[in-house]
Amino acid sequence: MLRFLGAIATVAIAVGLLVVTWPQFFGLQTTWIIAQITSMRSLAVVAALLAAVAFALLALLRPMRAFAGSIVVLLLLFAVGNAAIVVSRGLGNTTFAEKTPDSITVLSWNTLGAAPGAAAVAQLAIDSEADVISLPETPQETGIEIAETMRAAGRPMWVHTEWFDQISPARSTTVLISPDLGDYMKVTSNEERDDNTTVLPTVIVEPVDGDGPTFVAAHAVAPITGQMQNWRDDLAWLAEQCQADNVIMAGDFNATVDSMAGLGSTPDAALGACVDAGRSSGNGAVGTWTTRIPALVGSPIDHVMATPDWTVTGMRVVTELDGTGSDHRPVIVQLSREVAAG
Repeated sequence: MLRFLGAIATVAIAVGLLVVTWPQFFGLQTTWIIAQITSMRSLAVVAALLAAVAFALLALLRPMRAFAGSIVVLLLLFAVGNAAIVVSRGLGNTTFAEKTPDSITVLSWNTLGAAPGAAAVAQLAIDSEADVISLPETPQETGIEIAETMRAAGRPMWVHTEWFDQISPARSTTVLISPDLGDYMKVTSNEERDDNTTVLPTVIVEPVDGDGPTFVAAHAVAPITGQMQNWRDDLAWLAEQCQADNVIMAGDFNATVDSMAGLGSTPDAALGACVDAGRSSGNGAVGTWTTRIPALVGSPIDHVMATPDWTVTGMRVVTELDGTGSDHRPVIVQLSREVAAG
């Protein structure tokens, strides 16, 4: 009987590990618990190795030898397979090509209600020569402070904010755009929430004269209990915003590329036609959340994406500001027009 139960448990564990490794194959990439585990894939590798050591010690006990030995093998296979996925997505490449007149630098940072302060955001934007700044959980007044600080440094910015209420900073998203990119207008409206992400706002701005990319400052709700369907709806809605040409999306998607499986219109796309800059640049496994753990075991849920007419020519996840208040790390991405690169 014990051997039979051990065999059943071994099969169940094997299936569970396979599902976590490749949830897309089973269509479970947006399922509660599985989505959360796969979002921390690097951390799962570490946990599997620690568990393998524990079961290896159990295997020293004669009655547990066969069962524990089988679990050790499964855990090691799981760790190797997931480590290979992590490495293939990129452990970090901070090389930037020389910026050209056709290049755009995008900074994205979920500021946790503007916790780092306007000065810190402005300084990072100035240092990185950001042309567009996507700031989920940043209210309008903070966005104006950032713009004023940047203007004093010779880097003026226009400010556009979307909010669902002005009580909680988390329910505001702000985007700043350099006047060098031309005049932009906000096309989302806080009065028409049916055409937006469900719980936390997204800002979409378009060029007034139609010449230039559309920018989407995104904020999908987190996949927590009670919000799973809203989260799925948010990802599907964001995918719809990237069906046209010349679109750049940046923000807190609260999802890794695993959870986005099936939402891209091409094999290389993550959402709609948009390609994820992290995977394109060798930074796809560098965690942006949470700042309480090292980036290489964190979750890459903050993204910059663009349609194929843009090429990623540089990216880095900023780790030196981990102690400034936000639980998210900033992401800086340089994009260049495909025509210019060719």
